[in-house]
Amino acid sequence: MKKILLILAFAAGLAQITKAQVITAIPCDMLGMSVNVGSSTNSISIYHSGQYMTHPQSENIFTWEFTDQQGNILHQDTIVSDAFCNFSHNWSLTDTINVTVHLVNDSANLDAWYTNQGLPLNGNSINCLFTDQLYWNTGASTPWGSWTFIHGNPGIDVTNVNESQIVESNLKLYPSPSFNYLNLEGPKEDYCLQILNIQGQLFHEMKNINGNQKIDVSFLPSGLYFINVNNNKVNQTIRFIKR
Repeated sequence: MKKILLILAFAAGLAQITKAQVITAIPCDMLGMSVNVGSSTNSISIYHSGQYMTHPQSENIFTWEFTDQQGNILHQDTIVSDAFCNFSHNWSLTDTINVTVHLVNDSANLDAWYTNQGLPLNGNSINCLFTDQLYWNTGASTPWGSWTFIHGNPGIDVTNVNESQIVESNLKLYPSPSFNYLNLEGPKEDYCLQILNIQGQLFHEMKNINGNQKIDVSFLPSGLYFINVNNNKVNQTIRFIKR
């Protein structure tokens, strides 16, 4: 009888672990990516911690994109259930490379993490955006180098941003993602336009403008931004991604 009870207890514990694995996840800003030591002058290997910190792992979808400073796409890939993005390249060692990866897992959520932190649940699935830049880093006293992330940016929860910071908007803004310019179909009445990052830092402002605008965003670092349009009739916020 004791042996049977022990087996049942073990099975119950295993079931609880399995169930926990299904919902295990941590917030986007606690995840990141790093360059693998196997990278070289003509190949790259990037590790993403989201694969091992988000369950079920089999449903992790990573959409990778690498571009140069002119916005030309150097490499694209969609990887399912794998922590690594590996490929050969012919980048110049003097280039700075933009890296964007979008992690989605519709079966995972942060409920377990919020419960552990004593916070209310939101039921959101995992929807994380990561942006950074790579450069070839060499030491002053050695010719050897390695591809290195410049900023070490954490991820951004795009779902939470949409829900908490974007109001319903009938303004049209395109393209997003954008490399150099945005087109805004603005109101005919005079308005003020502001570009802010996810922390609320003001990057650009245009006053007393009206109608459609072509907006230069080439100076912005890669990442998620907001355009605020404000006048007596309109007060709206639109999200866009700069690559």
